[in-house]
Amino acid sequence: MRANISILRLAIIAIIAAPGPIWAQVAGEGSVSLPFGSVAPGAALQDLEGNSVDLIDYIKGKPALIEFWASWCEQCDVLQPQLDRIQAEHGEEIKIVAVAVGVAQSLRRVKRHFEDHNPGYPFLYDARGAAVRAYNAQTTSIVVMLDSDGKVAYTGVGTSQDLVGAAQELLRR
Repeated sequence: MRANISILRLAIIAIIAAPGPIWAQVAGEGSVSLPFGSVAPGAALQDLEGNSVDLIDYIKGKPALIEFWASWCEQCDVLQPQLDRIQAEHGEEIKIVAVAVGVAQSLRRVKRHFEDHNPGYPFLYDARGAAVRAYNAQTTSIVVMLDSDGKVAYTGVGTSQDLVGAAQELLRR
């Protein structure tokens, strides 16, 4: 019994003394998609005109934010004001790309949404799930931020993400 209590105390101390990324995982950030520090992969997608493009061409050279998005995703709607703010305040410093997942939405529907709500950054269509697989994005509202070297610096999912704070932190590096 005493050994179990000692082990529990050590585990609590280890958690308290843990570095930032472990705390981020406890908060739901860093626990989805790709591991921190991994190099962002490319993925064969379509632009809104139906042309074949590679995601890597849209995210290289600067810090980047990729959101896995769908027109029917309520959590994505909740995140939109943060993305709008990042685009307005830091659009020259950080590239934002919305990857429209090919689940229950067509390219035409994505294009119509983009035309009605043009946020000032590109939407790319993932008809075959290439980016979803490459980034292990198993749901919508997943956000991946990359540093200027193209390495994963942030991942998160859902409406509790502080994307503005994460983007500001990324740009301070």
